[in-house]
Amino acid sequence: MQDTRMKKYAALCAVIVSLVLIGIKSIAWHLSHSVSLLSSLVDSVVDSLASAINLIAIHHATKPADKEHRFGHGKIEALSALGQSLFIAFSGIFVFWEASQKLIQPHPIENSKFVIIATLISILLTLGLVFFQRYVINRTDSVAIKADYIHYKSDLLINLGILLIVSLESHLQLTFLDPVFGAAIAFYIMIASYKIAKKSLGILMDRELSSADQKRIKTIILEHPKVSGYHLLRTRSSGTGEFIQCHLEMDGHMTLLEAHDIADEVERAILKHYPSADVILHQDPAHIMEAHREGL
Repeated sequence: MQDTRMKKYAALCAVIVSLVLIGIKSIAWHLSHSVSLLSSLVDSVVDSLASAINLIAIHHATKPADKEHRFGHGKIEALSALGQSLFIAFSGIFVFWEASQKLIQPHPIENSKFVIIATLISILLTLGLVFFQRYVINRTDSVAIKADYIHYKSDLLINLGILLIVSLESHLQLTFLDPVFGAAIAFYIMIASYKIAKKSLGILMDRELSSADQKRIKTIILEHPKVSGYHLLRTRSSGTGEFIQCHLEMDGHMTLLEAHDIADEVERAILKHYPSADVILHQDPAHIMEAHREGL
């Protein structure tokens, strides 16, 4: 429950911060017509929409399993993140178009001081949000908050770049710097979109946990002195937790009760490392070879 509240607070804070940033950047862009600032403004608009979707998705994803959704609602977070990736991709294309137009018809940034003030405020607000999101991610491993974190981390880098570009252009009169940096931001945004989409699709398609996670689970299983082996290890993530299934190989002469107790001990050991996991373990006599074991 505490992790759930943290995710909701993180999503709500992201919505509030993004709305404040939109207001500040809109005024500054209207006064300066900077493509770099426009790219940052568009990024904030996308962040606001994405964060609002996140807030709704997290609310539904944390609902307990019911008769129609026996594995819970966790994949809603991944679906939300996939939608965010589309928003991010379209915003990158829009910014790239605006940058190309300014390269064709260059003009200097107007009222650069407003750009600097707006950017400094944006950096402070975004920095505080990013630190909080990082803390929540470390606690919950939420894919939706992680997608939001990538947005605002990129926004932070963009704002730092804008400060540099505006300063250089105002002193050196290099009008091409603003659109070139805007185009670079657009490219970065589209790469971020690809990474989010890839991770989200992996969850929606029941992709196995990482090799490192699988190796850790195997090690935990084999650490039990009365487990001689395992097979049919299957893993996946729902976005809010993991699903781990495995067949344990044990002495076929032990009682059913003893085998059950051993399986419980292995399950508890796995849950120490994956507390939000749903673990299902089946007990098999070690000397019986199952026909479907090979290749899995």
